[in-house]
Amino acid sequence: MQIYLDYSATTPTRPEAIAAMQAVLTQEWGNPSSLHEWGNRAAMVLEEARVKVADLINAANPESIIFTSGGTEADNLAIMGVARCYDVPQHLIISSVEHSAINEPVRLLEKWGWEVTRLDVDGKGSVNPLDLKAALRHNTVLVSVIYGQSEVGTVQPIEELGKIARSPMVGRSLSHGVLFHTDAVQAVGRLPIDVQNLPVDLLSLSSHKLYGPLGAGALYVRPGVELLPLFGGGGQEMGLRSGTQATPIIAGFGVAAELAAQELASETPRLIKLRDRLFANLADVPGLIPTGDRDRRLPHHVSFYLEQADGEKLSGKTLVRQMNLAGIGISAGAACHSGKLSPSPILLAMGYSQKAALGGIRLTLGRDTTEADIDWTAIVFKQVLQRLTPDLFLATR
Repeated sequence: MQIYLDYSATTPTRPEAIAAMQAVLTQEWGNPSSLHEWGNRAAMVLEEARVKVADLINAANPESIIFTSGGTEADNLAIMGVARCYDVPQHLIISSVEHSAINEPVRLLEKWGWEVTRLDVDGKGSVNPLDLKAALRHNTVLVSVIYGQSEVGTVQPIEELGKIARSPMVGRSLSHGVLFHTDAVQAVGRLPIDVQNLPVDLLSLSSHKLYGPLGAGALYVRPGVELLPLFGGGGQEMGLRSGTQATPIIAGFGVAAELAAQELASETPRLIKLRDRLFANLADVPGLIPTGDRDRRLPHHVSFYLEQADGEKLSGKTLVRQMNLAGIGISAGAACHSGKLSPSPILLAMGYSQKAALGGIRLTLGRDTTEADIDWTAIVFKQVLQRLTPDLFLATR
């Protein structure tokens, strides 16, 4: 019996999206920039997908959707696209629990002289809106805070943070406030998102997180927001992302987005029920401590750290390997570089010790997850952990 519980890493491409891709590859394979019939048919496929992705987040103008190669490129386009509008380095704000797709371009900007404030989070991984308010400066041009944290599942107070960032401030050079971006890769398709009412200017999403194919993503750009492209070329995607679009992949993305929108009202509560069932099934396991916010949480996300983690005999990676041998796929937060295990930067930012940050694990659920999967996973998980930490289990008897 095999059970996949790593849906935050990637989701299986749904059959409907595969069928759409096959149809484009065999019938609508033209270059969408070409003016002839073959190009026009491909362009129509592209624009139909753009409408479907726009509808998923209730974007009024489909042209506010800029197709990219994935969430990482969308994040980079948001950060660097804003930064390139300024000849002189300015100030930007991010949280201390961002994905590397935000952290890495921001580190590059720091090398170029930009000032960066990283907002602290509490023990649940949440940003305090008052900290954002205090961090704003006269030269702050962008705030970027992740919507749902991929490692610990915490959903940030995006609406409140966005309102603070975009509020006019006396003495600021921008009377309209600061641009606000959110990496919503883990949230889109799992939580209802309405960019017409949500105070965001830029929002990143990814196809393969919502049962579309790998290799496609998008950046929502609120009309009127100025960005400069990351690279030059033929000026596709409203001049922000040059290069011939991957029409088949984007078509699959569009179908997945359309179905995600249709299923959201039923799938989200189902996932929450399964998520809470798994938390309950593992609540009595000694040395297994939940991480993240249990209330403001991604609906499919379960995470813990191992209290007995030491980085040598026991770590999150150890448990991932053992569960894999039992046919169950989960993931760990700590990263392995050149054979050495590094503690999770997310857990460190949340105030956990170096030792605890080596023991982070994540189980994420999806469309194919059943109650039987949850119950069997809990049984196997307990058996594996008891074998790895027999003294801890004996001490609790």
